Parts: sequence; structure tokens; C-alpha cells
Amino acid sequence: MDLNLIKSKLGSLQQQRSGGSKKDLSQVIWKPSVGKHSVRIVPSAYNKSNPFKEMFFHYGIGTRTMISLVNFGEKDPIVEFAEQLRKSSDKDNWAMAKKLSPKMRVFVPVVVRGEEDKGVRLWEFGKQIYMELLAIAEDEDVGDYTDPMQGRDITIETTDAATNGTGYNQSKVRVRTKLTPLSADSKEVELWLTTQPDVVSLFKKHGYEEMKTALLEWLNPGETEQTEEETPAPPKAETKAVPATQTGYSLNAKPKVDVDKAFDDLFSDGGSDLPF
Repeated sequence: MDLNLIKSKLGSLQQQRSGGSKKDLSQVIWKPSVGKHSVRIVPSAYNKSNPFKEMFFHYGIGTRTMISLVNFGEKDPIVEFAEQLRKSSDKDNWAMAKKLSPKMRVFVPVVVRGEEDKGVRLWEFGKQIYMELLAIAEDEDVGDYTDPMQGRDITIETTDAATNGTGYNQSKVRVRTKLTPLSADSKEVELWLTTQPDVVSLFKKHGYEEMKTALLEWLNPGETEQTEEETPAPPKAETKAVPATQTGYSLNAKPKVDVDKAFDDLFSDGGSDLPF
């Protein structure tokens, strides 16, 4: 018996059972720990005109974190259902629609100073940090801080919940005044400009029917069999850019009858309320 072959087969079956091999996203997605950090935002290898990548995710649908199909310009059943709920005048339905709507996270390629050996990683943050970085870029006195030769490093200072009194870690950003090159090594610069993780490929894309099934299971727990799979955990509210509503949620109360009806109206073959 070839034990190596047996181990390989077992590993393959375990990965199939869990829905795929688990990715160590911590190796490519960077989030600032408490303290002061210096990073350099790098021009994107995938979009020369804009290094920031907006991505939308569904959190709290059962045990899953799912990348929304709106990222691919496709119909998303969870988004469609949220829109159906908004047709109701019931405030509970509106609250559920808000929870079901995909949440935006922003990713930008960076080199973390002092950790240059790790190459380009993706700094993940929310709307507030995003707006601050865009505002800095808009300042004519600052210019293009991503320029490889005449750019500027960004200082990030992160405080913990006990210190800032917000209940979660909070980050503030400021741009350095000194112009510096991305690296003094031209080969290193070329490597960083061309070798970058692709954020879209980091997350499993679920199909329309699979997402619809997950939504139905979440609305009616126990009525259908649910299979757990390895997925990235919802982002913790590590900075002021992440409101508490983005840290994951659950709805313990059984959905109201009109919510079930909204699901049936939207997804039944003969429904009259189909939005497409």
C-alpha cells in the first residue's frame, strides 16, 4: 500500500467535503494591528488608472460569507430578494432587506514597510478609510501618492477599543510629506508592479442557484439540509471604516409570513413579481 497515495486521496476527499481547500487569506490580505504602521500604496497591475477595488459581500447567510454576484455584473438572488422586501411598507422587512444587502469592502495593493520581503499584499478596509484616502488623492498639494518614483508613504495609526472608546479597533491615516521611491532597487519595483494578488480570485464564486438555496436555508432553518463549507470569516470591525452592522449578524426570530411569501413570489416559476 502506497501510504503517500492514500494520504493524498484522503486530503482530496476532505477538500471536496468542505467545498474546497481552505485559503490562508492572511498571507495576502493585510489588516493593521494595534500600533503605527507605514505602507506604500502600489499602482494596481490590473487597473492602471485606479488602485482601489470595491468588492461586495454577503455576511451572515447561515455560516457563509459569499461574494455577491453583482461584482461580476450578474443577477444576485439575495439582492433581488432584498429589493422585493423593500416593496413592503413593513419596517421589519426593511430591516431585513438592509441586512441582506451586500456590504462594500475595499482592497488596495500595498507594500508594508519593514515587511517588504512579503511582497505586495492587499490592504482591506471600509468606506471611511476609503473616503479619507480618496480625499488625500484629490489634494493638489499631495498629488499621486502611488507614483513608484515620486510617491508618498501612508502612516496608519490603529488604537484598540479600550483606548478609543468606540467598542472596536479604529485606524487613522495620514500621508507622509516626504517624496520617496517605492524602492531603491529597480528590479524590486518591477516585481511589485507586476506580481500582485488578484482579489477576485481569492473568494469562491457561488452560483445563482447555490446562493438562492443558502438564502432559503437561512430563512427556514432546519427545513433543508445545510452543508458547511470553508469560507473566509466576516471581517471584524477593526477600523472606524467598518460599522458594527458589517461584522456579521443573525436573525433569531422566525421570518414573518409575508417574508416567506415574498420569497415564493420572487422565485416561483409563475410569480407575477419577477423583476426580470
